[in-house]
Amino acid sequence: MLRWLRGFVLPTVACQEDEDSFGYKILFQNLDRDGDGLVDIVELQEGLRNWSSSFGVNSGAEIFKAGNTNDDSGLDFGEFMQYLKDHEKKMRLAFNSLDKNNDGIIETSEIIAALKSLGMHISEAQAKKILQSIDGDGTLTVDWDEWKYYFLLHPATNIDEIARFWKHSTIIDIGESISIPDEFTEEEKRSGDWWRRLVAGGIAGAVARTCTAPFDRLKVIMQVHSTKSRRMRLIGGFEQMLKEGGIRCLWRGNGVNIFKIAPETALKIGAYEQYKKWLSFDGAKIGIIERFISGSLAGATAQTCIYPMEVLKTRLALGKTGQYSGIIDCGKKLLKQEGVRTFFKGYSPNLLGILPYAGIDFAVYELLKNYWLEHHATESVDPGIMILLGCSTLSHTFAQIATFPLNLIRTRMQAQALEEKGTTTSMIHLVQEIYYNEGKRGFFRGLTPNIIKLLPAVVISCVAYEIVRQHLELI
Repeated sequence: MLRWLRGFVLPTVACQEDEDSFGYKILFQNLDRDGDGLVDIVELQEGLRNWSSSFGVNSGAEIFKAGNTNDDSGLDFGEFMQYLKDHEKKMRLAFNSLDKNNDGIIETSEIIAALKSLGMHISEAQAKKILQSIDGDGTLTVDWDEWKYYFLLHPATNIDEIARFWKHSTIIDIGESISIPDEFTEEEKRSGDWWRRLVAGGIAGAVARTCTAPFDRLKVIMQVHSTKSRRMRLIGGFEQMLKEGGIRCLWRGNGVNIFKIAPETALKIGAYEQYKKWLSFDGAKIGIIERFISGSLAGATAQTCIYPMEVLKTRLALGKTGQYSGIIDCGKKLLKQEGVRTFFKGYSPNLLGILPYAGIDFAVYELLKNYWLEHHATESVDPGIMILLGCSTLSHTFAQIATFPLNLIRTRMQAQALEEKGTTTSMIHLVQEIYYNEGKRGFFRGLTPNIIKLLPAVVISCVAYEIVRQHLELI
């Protein structure tokens, strides 16, 4: 449809308003498959699929919501035409903001500069991919007509939104809560969509954590009880847990793991926005380095505030059947028997792991995504959900492997009071003890179940997020 519209309808109506209305009328009739004078959401989504493969899965819903001013079952021609006229004005502003030298065309250097100002660094080859997806005459430049035709039915309203598919969305939490937070647009803040996204992300994270909780508990047990002389295997570990407490014990400690999602996410997002303000100067857009630093500091802030819950989760996961009746009972017993300091055991290695985890996760994700765009992208620069899902899973995996020794040390320190000797070992001494008694492999006890749970956790959280988002009418 896009090529047909470029070649026949729009070029003939570029001069006069009446001719514009004629072109919009033909486009409207093409979308209105049943001829009832209304374009409903199904017809609009089908039309967008025929129009271009570059639109997101929610593009139709976004256009429908913006254009349907009387909130009925479909867009009539008046609403449709008004939406296109209003949208064209926004796209003209976006085009002018890109066209820095005011020569009427957009070149690769201007694409690179625009995305750099948003903290997105791309190569010249990637900028050419963007231009090629819009360019209709093969000149590797984009004029206003080409820009207008391409974005005529695109729901983006400004350059920030046009470039949003380059972002790494981390609103979905799979249990390793030290990644860089997602950012919200001004429109999302004004409309209230930001809190709906947080709720959807929290529910998706809770579902993913619950589904993979048995692997998480096995990881903790293997980190503490699996040694060089008494190794615990994957199957054997599950058999031991089932023998000790039955099927329900596989989810021991998952309650506190879910309970801490809301406060941790709220703290992280709030701290992230504040750190971004402190690191930006004169209201300028912050770059990728500033975003990374802000995200790391936000993760450290959130982890500091909720860290006692991490200790409770570990103790509940290691507890025997009947030892604790619940989260509150566990907290009371730890406070009475070991004092306040026990709630911050292992804090140092936990804090040390935040920066390298976030850095590796972010760097590997960008590397993989940009490699795909460089070598495999054809007509569209949107990698698509499956590619992003694969990049996210691999980036989490690399980050987990690189920082796992610190994770193990943290867990060992949190569980020290369970040992009969009752002594507290410093982080340095614990590292030496693990190395001399268990060797280098000792730092990776429990890595297997941790890696196994990653892919299903990401997939489950993404599916749950999409389902919840639809129920919350989040587009």
